[in-house]
Amino acid sequence: MRVALLLFCLSFFTPALHAQEETPIQLHGIVVSNDSLKQLLPNVQILVKSRGQVSISDIDGFFSTVAMPGDTVFFQHIGFKLQKFWVADTLDGDEFLARIVLEWDTEVLDPVIVYPWPSKENFKEEFLAMEVQTTEMDIAARNLALDELRDRAAAMGYDAAEMQDYLISLQNQQLYNEGRVFGNGMNATGASAILGALSNPFAWQQLFQSLKR
Repeated sequence: MRVALLLFCLSFFTPALHAQEETPIQLHGIVVSNDSLKQLLPNVQILVKSRGQVSISDIDGFFSTVAMPGDTVFFQHIGFKLQKFWVADTLDGDEFLARIVLEWDTEVLDPVIVYPWPSKENFKEEFLAMEVQTTEMDIAARNLALDELRDRAAAMGYDAAEMQDYLISLQNQQLYNEGRVFGNGMNATGASAILGALSNPFAWQQLFQSLKR
């Protein structure tokens, strides 16, 4: 009877003693895709389900988590199939380096065409009735248009400095023409006056305009 009771107690406490002897494993490594590029996958969710421990991989696909021998670690990422990793209870040491490869989970869906209106007739009615609001960018683009700038420049006229330059240029042109037509000084002759009149482009312009009338 005592022997049976002793065996029962040993069978009850043996798993607890075995659990106390287990040491945690520092599991770290990288997570990559299964394609030819072997892309490093960031933000992969890493779950030790037995203890509810969650972590994620960094921007370079590197991860580090703590697991116990015999735990199953789940690796999950959007667009990839769920990958399981079993931590063997025969590992030597307190850390293990792993390379986790996730398989693409791609599904080809049938194309779906989404229309904002039930029919083309409704679209035509809504499009014609649509009021397009004028934004500040539209106003700025319209004000900077080349034709608009040209019309505004023509309507503005001359300022004081431009008017002064125009009058001085006009007076110089008149003095130059008078010297060519009527001669200049004591040495002026009728031949020089006639030659000046024939070589005056403004005189020819006035002649052509008078012939057109």
